[in-house]
Amino acid sequence: GFAVVAGEVRNLAQRSANAAHEIKKLINDNVQTVETGTRLVDEAGRSMTDLVSQVQHVSALIREISEATNEQTSGIGQVNDAVTQLDHVTQQNAALVEQSAAAAESLKAQAQRLVSAVGVFRIAA
Repeated sequence: GFAVVAGEVRNLAQRSANAAHEIKKLINDNVQTVETGTRLVDEAGRSMTDLVSQVQHVSALIREISEATNEQTSGIGQVNDAVTQLDHVTQQNAALVEQSAAAAESLKAQAQRLVSAVGVFRIAA
């Protein structure tokens, strides 16, 4: 049972890492053009919502593992150590998601200000 749960936790951690990598790429692409950036900020928001859901699922699995660990023999202590490390990585990923969200919002605001600033200029024929 623990091997299946641990496998699922590893799978979710990998998916979380992949989602964090995708968010970073979306933010980098956002800098290249304002028009493309606005579209990518929306995509990053959807990805972050999905990532938050995955982090909550991982946290629920960690709580279940911790409760089961209290009822097991001392040999399960090694599994508990691995889960503790995964929890730390999950918290780091959550912090990165928060930072990415703040960066995305900042880029969106900058894009809106740039659109407003550019709107002042008129092209003479």
